[in-house]
Formats: sequence, structure tokens, C-alpha cells
Amino acid sequence: MIVPLGSAEADTCGGKAGALGALLRAGLPVPDGFVVPFAVYRDLRFEGYAVRRAIEARPLPAGLIDALGRALGELGDPPVAVRSSAAHEDTGLTSAAGQHDSFLAVRGVGAVGDAVRACWASLFTSRAIDYRGASGGSFDDLAMAVLVQRHLDAEVSGVMFTDPRDAIRIEASWGLGPSVVGGTVTPDAYRVTEKGGVTHQIAHKRTRLDRRGGQLVLTDVPTGDRDRPAIDDATAVRLAELGKEVAAVRGGPQDIEWAIAGGRTWILQARPVTAALPAWPSPAGRPGTLTGTPGSHGIVTGTARIIHGPRDFPRAHPGDIIVCPFTDPAWTPLLRIAGGVVTETGGVLSHAAIVAREHGIPAVLGVPNATGSLHDGTTITIDGTTGTITAAGT
Repeated sequence: MIVPLGSAEADTCGGKAGALGALLRAGLPVPDGFVVPFAVYRDLRFEGYAVRRAIEARPLPAGLIDALGRALGELGDPPVAVRSSAAHEDTGLTSAAGQHDSFLAVRGVGAVGDAVRACWASLFTSRAIDYRGASGGSFDDLAMAVLVQRHLDAEVSGVMFTDPRDAIRIEASWGLGPSVVGGTVTPDAYRVTEKGGVTHQIAHKRTRLDRRGGQLVLTDVPTGDRDRPAIDDATAVRLAELGKEVAAVRGGPQDIEWAIAGGRTWILQARPVTAALPAWPSPAGRPGTLTGTPGSHGIVTGTARIIHGPRDFPRAHPGDIIVCPFTDPAWTPLLRIAGGVVTETGGVLSHAAIVAREHGIPAVLGVPNATGSLHDGTTITIDGTTGTITAAGT
């Protein structure tokens, strides 16, 4: 009923847990944990999309609660991260980046059981269903394994892309990783060449996410740290070397989530890269253009639609260019109809950028005050390869 993380395989525990299990067996730094495998979900006979509420309301079997309690006890009952590891997630064709639920700072068997059930139910959210449809994924044999690992109180965290055809790309910011992968902060960006040369662009990092007891708390970064590099060049080089080890174990380019906690670097996730990154950002464009981080290849002209949150979704029409403060996984159905996307925060390695690349729509990220500088209903052209935005008539 419970599989130690070091024994996890993708065919029984999903791509996320399977990859981390392989890295743990290879001796790489992965937080210890365990997995509730596909078999448990399937044995409970959840079928069809109408079951989401039934899953959320159904008590877990006593046998599973007991098994979770024993497994947590073996870890020492620490705060844990409870994370989805679905079938067809983190594969070479589809990442499902951010489409299923995960939970940090979970403590106690009751809370972990609730989080396991919520991960199962997230197979049937509108964003997950829409993502599967848009990516041509299978609607058969849906199953969810759930990964439980020690929670890390990260001082710095981020994402890294490895690709033998290009330099390794790293993004980093203060605190826990959801700020970077969720696009709510524009992270520092680093490019590490094969010979160890480092180029960086340091961002203005205004907020950070941290654990306080059993809660996640968003706070303002102290003024003196907002423009200070989250990692130095030597750390970027060490991360790049670790990224190469991960890619060697996994047999190809990897999208890697990492964290530094207590002075030690950890790997939190590794999945195949599903779409190539745009080029490293170039200097600011010509007068009359706005410039941000190139997020997804391509050029598109369309109507700017200012979207501040889900309540504005009905205002968007097919082909509109969505201009927003940031996106999160709930915005996936909107990205399916959009002609392109512009955000005020976020980096090229965020979940929104990954999904935009998989959907083949241009994206420009981290454009300060984009929702104020661009006007709703006007025609704009965005170039997701160079990271520039031009309004009609300029």
C-alpha cells in the first residue's frame, strides 16, 4: 500500500515519483519520502469526471490511514510535501506542469490523508481536464499516485533546464519554490556555459513564500535583498554540474526544480524538457517597445485583453493576447484559446511558460506594469522569441 521513494518506478508510481526514485538510487540529493501508488487509487474504483466531489468527501480506508501513519513515523513525523504523481505526468510528451495539486508544510496523518485525497481529486479539475484535451493526452486509465516527502524550508529555490545543445539555464529567488514555478515573482536568471562561464540578469524580487509553523506565508523581501542576487556565480556553476548529473541519470535534457536549505542543495523534481526555450534575453528593443523575458517562441498580432483574474475570463475571445499580472495553473483553459500571453512577473521556466510553449503560443514574461502600459482592446504585436511588445502605430 506504501512504496518507499527509493523503490518508486514510473509505471506504478507516476513520472514524478519514478524520476525522483531513480535519482535517489543514483545517490543524488533528493528528500526522503514514500509514495501512495496507482494501485491504491484504482482499488478505490474512482471512475469518470463526476467523481471529484465524491473523492473529496469519501473517507480514506482505515488500512491506508494506518499505513500513512507508519510511514510518517519512520520519517520522524516532520512537516511534509504532498505532491501529485499522475499517470501521463512528467513524460517526454507532456509535462502537466502545475495542472495537479500539491501541498507544502503538511503535518500529521489526518492532514496528510486529506492532502492525498485532494491530489486524487485534482485529476478532475477543469484545468487538468482541459490540459489533457489540449495536449492530446489519454482520457483512459486515469490514475494518481501521491508522493510524500520531507518539507524543506528553502532559503533559495528555483528551476533549471539542461540541454546539451545549449548552456544550462537557471532561475532563482528567495524562499519556497512556488513563487518561481507559479510565476508570482520574476526570478534572477543565469546562463552557465559548458566551460563554466556565467551570465546573469538580476531581477527585483519583491516577495517570498516561507513556512511559518503549519502555514505558508507570503511576505515582502527586505529592501536590501530585493536586488541582491539570490545565488552567486559559483553556486550557479555547482547547480549546473548537478543538473548534468541529473540529465545523465535520466538520459536526456531535464526540467529540474531545486532548493537550497540549511546550506545544502536538493533536487525536488526532474522531468523531460518538452519544448525548447527561447534564446537568452537580448538588450532592450527599439523605442516604442516594451521588453520582457522571452517565454515562448513565435510572433503574433492580436487584441490586448487585460485580465486580472478568473472573473475576467469571460472577456477573453479566441486569438486575444492575454495581458495579466501573472498566471497560475487555473488559467490553463484560457491559454488554450489565447493567441499569446504577456505577464508582469514570472520567468521562462515557470509553469505558465512551459504550458505556453507546449500549446505553441508566444509569451513574454516579467514586463513591469504591463497591465497599465498596454490598453484593453488595442492591437499589439508580441514576439516571444525576442521578448518584445509593440502597440499598433508605434
